[in-house]
Amino acid sequence: MTNSIALVLALLILGAIAADVMLYGTEHLIFLGKKFAELLEWIAFWR
Repeated sequence: MTNSIALVLALLILGAIAADVMLYGTEHLIFLGKKFAELLEWIAFWR
């Protein structure tokens, strides 16, 4: 992955998070953060 592709992906993700916060609030981010932490633990188990 080149730096330009990584930068575009990061900007897209940050834009999607900003839009979600403006439209729906921060409750979704807390839920997704907890689920992402669980996913990381599960992936680390299989590593």
